[in-house]
Amino acid sequence: MVLYLAEKFLAEGKRVGVLTRGYRGSRGTSDEVEMLRQRLGDRVVFGVGANRYVEGSRIEKESGVDVFLLDDGFQHLQLARDVDIVLWDGTKKFQRQWMLPAGSLREPISAIGRADMLVITRKTAESDRNGVTTSAAGDGLVFTAQSKLLGFRKIGPAETPKPLEQLEYGPFFAFCGVGNPDAFFQDLRRWNANVEGKMSFIDHHRYTADDWARLTHAAHTAGATAFVTTEKDEQNLRGRDFGEWSVYIAVIALTVSPEPAFDEEVRKLLNERRNTSS
Repeated sequence: MVLYLAEKFLAEGKRVGVLTRGYRGSRGTSDEVEMLRQRLGDRVVFGVGANRYVEGSRIEKESGVDVFLLDDGFQHLQLARDVDIVLWDGTKKFQRQWMLPAGSLREPISAIGRADMLVITRKTAESDRNGVTTSAAGDGLVFTAQSKLLGFRKIGPAETPKPLEQLEYGPFFAFCGVGNPDAFFQDLRRWNANVEGKMSFIDHHRYTADDWARLTHAAHTAGATAFVTTEKDEQNLRGRDFGEWSVYIAVIALTVSPEPAFDEEVRKLLNERRNTSS
């Protein structure tokens, strides 16, 4: 979503800043920050740190921006915002969801009611919205979103992604360390990738030589001839020697439905609240 919004604002000629904590990162970066930098380059200014207000103030003094995107900041109430967009993983039902430490929620479901817009991810059709989700959004508008495959590229320097049928190797062994690994594996099936075996790790996992030994052994056993993983995992594979193995990265984007209405609502809220604050 951060990539989606950044690209939209950049296309309109706006100067964009991204404020993020850089979860489980160090020295002003993280796997997610590096992934964003790889896709957005120097077109966007980044502020990385626990205190997003301090980072935003620094960027305003040094560079100046038209729009700040606060990544993963719905609970960061210390920082005022014009638009709140909440994403809910559409593979998870609202029922039987618990707050930390029993579950993964940081706030009660009712907190979604203070969002301006709710986006149900990994869903594409209007029928995928259920009444519980819509009611939880309160007065906020509800949209759906799905990941779209742009193509695959070999790990390393960024190159133009190729369609699946143009790849040199396969079948693939899939692996990842993301928040919802099953969703990535399901996407690969949806994209008709020939996957023979899979392995998941915890979110933000940094791969070691022992991890790579486990992966290659499992891939050999499964009959795979190459690997496929995510753009985020690519950042945590830096410095690994892959030997004879080819590692492919699935390059994705987000599609929001209905896109024109979503984009228009974001612009409308920004304009209304900027005028009010001024």
